[in-house]
This record gives sequence, structure tokens and C-alpha cells, in this order.
Amino acid sequence: MKTVQEEAAGRSPDARAGKGRRRWLPWVIGLVTVLAVAVIAGGVAVVQNDYDIDEQSVSIPFGPIALDGVLATPPGARAPLGLVIFVHGDGPIDATYDSFYRPIWESFARAGYASLSWNKQGIDGSAGNWLDQSMQDRAAEVEAAIAWASQRPDIDTKRIGLWGSSQGGWVMPKVARQTPSLCFMIAASPAINWERQGRYNTVAQMRADGASQTEIDQAISKSDRTRKLLDDGASFEQYRAAVNGDVEGMTANRWTFISKNFRSDATRDLKQSDLRVFLVLADHDLNVDIADTREVYTRVLPPEQLEVKTYSGATHGLVKKNIEDSTLRKYATAIFNPRGLFASGYLADLQAFLERSTQACDR
Repeated sequence: MKTVQEEAAGRSPDARAGKGRRRWLPWVIGLVTVLAVAVIAGGVAVVQNDYDIDEQSVSIPFGPIALDGVLATPPGARAPLGLVIFVHGDGPIDATYDSFYRPIWESFARAGYASLSWNKQGIDGSAGNWLDQSMQDRAAEVEAAIAWASQRPDIDTKRIGLWGSSQGGWVMPKVARQTPSLCFMIAASPAINWERQGRYNTVAQMRADGASQTEIDQAISKSDRTRKLLDDGASFEQYRAAVNGDVEGMTANRWTFISKNFRSDATRDLKQSDLRVFLVLADHDLNVDIADTREVYTRVLPPEQLEVKTYSGATHGLVKKNIEDSTLRKYATAIFNPRGLFASGYLADLQAFLERSTQACDR
């Protein structure tokens, strides 16, 4: 029986229900579509972040503390394996560099190599404070890792080498000079001289940000005053007073770190190394003057010892510039195609270098 209102409107209850369903149908379809896309995207992310490596947590003795690390190995590979030891750049970096290293580990695994990396001191629950370290302290860490790995039956001691980026370019040559048993070194965007690198970075970044020449000159002048303070052994409080409190994010711990390391220069250590070196550079590097780096490496190392490759359209981290310039694109690529972050050919070139190194190391 119809209600009075339904009779007046000329609609049956079934007709009203049908119209209600039609009104909600687009919303239901839209929700189902969104859920389907989310499921597919989630599946893609899972697949793209599933690497062809096995990982195990390891603890490396280092004096009174231990280095908390990760050993990544090729699945099902027969021991003994070659090993690449990772030497971080600047900053508070954990063993995987927030997973950024995993595509590189996978490339090394395809060449039959394991990868070893650890948290910087004080990072992710590790003991110590990385800002208390000199470059020689960091080199001592790497040497401890080499000694630890050399005792493992699954590691081929004749095929141990280093991969390091940026600030690691001051650490690896020290290790190479002090550990002649190493076979190779992969140097990704390494600097040569701390002070030259700092000035280059300041100017390059300001130009990229559109600063005027006056602003750049003022920044250089401030940098020169800071270097004078470092040369004089000034404390952080003296630095703060000298710049009228305008410390621009500098902390006491960071000042101590810089004070220990601002005289770093890789040239002398490189000269005393006989490792095979793969020097990897990026043509849009705002951190490191690649012309300076290339000139020193090619001058102090004989041609048979050195391979150099510069990647076009790449930034300091060997990431594609068009990706790094967009926060949205960078995070989306990191989630859905992390291997696609890197400069074209970089991962394949790393694998090929290790495959060539296997023959050289076994001689």
C-alpha cells in the first residue's frame, strides 16, 4: 500500500529504492576502483622492493663497541664469495641508507659478491657518535670490518674491495694505503680536498638557487672567516661570536667534527695505493667539483689502475636529476621503481666492474 506522500509524488517504494541505488552506484564504483588501484600499486611496490639478495644482521667487533651491520649475499651462491665493504658519505646514515643501497647490493650479488655495511656510530641504536670521528677513525672501522670478514669461511679474502661515496672518498684511500690486501675501490662522487669541496658546494648550490653575485661573494667571505677560525683552533662559542650568532644550523657537535676533518685531502693516500679504481662521477654534482676530482685521480693513478665514467643527467648521489628535482617523483620512484632512481647504466656498470675485478683479483 502506498503512503500519502508516495501517492502524491506518483512513486512506488521500489522506484524510490531504484533511484537511491543509481545515486550511490558511481560512489561504489569509484570506491572499488580506488581500492583496486591501491591493491595493484601495493603489489607493484612489494615486487619492486623485493631484491634478489639474502640479508643477515651482523655485529663487527670494534674496540670497546660493536658495529651493527648487514651482510647481503647472493641467494644460493656457493662460498667463498667476494665482498664489497660500504663506506658511507656524510650524515646520520644507517646500514641500508634507508634502503637506498639495496639496488646496489643486488647488482653486486649478480656479480657473485656479498656486501657489508653498518650503521654509523649512534645511528639506529648503535653505540658511539659519528660526529666524534675523524676520517682516520672511520678508516679504522673499515679495517676492523675487513679483519672480521677475513675470518669468515664464506668470504674470499683475495676478492675484498670497497664502495664509498662522497665523504667516503677521504676514508677509502686511507684504508687502501693501510691495507694492501684489498683488490679494488669504487669511488662514487668523491671529493679530494675538504676546503675546496666546501667552497665549490657553497657557490654551486647558490648559483643553482639563483643567488646574486653579491650574495655569493658574501657567502665566500663568511666561508673564509670560518676557515680562519678553524685554522686558529677556535671553539664553537668563538665561532658563534664571530658570526654574531648567525650559525646557520651549525651545532657544537658538527663544529667539533669539522674541526677534526677540515684539512682532509685524499691526494697523498691515493698516490700510495695500488688498487684498481672505478671512479664514478655525475655531471650535475653540486657537492663535489668533478673536474677537480677527475684531474687528481688521473694525475696520481696510472691508466691501467683507473677507470672513469661520468653519468649525464645525474646528481651527486648518482640519482637522475629529473627525479631528484621533484619531491613527488623522487618518493614515488623510491616506492614503485627504486632501481630507476639511479643514472642510466650505473647499476649494470657496477656489476660489470666487479665481474672484471674477479679475474684481476684472482691473479
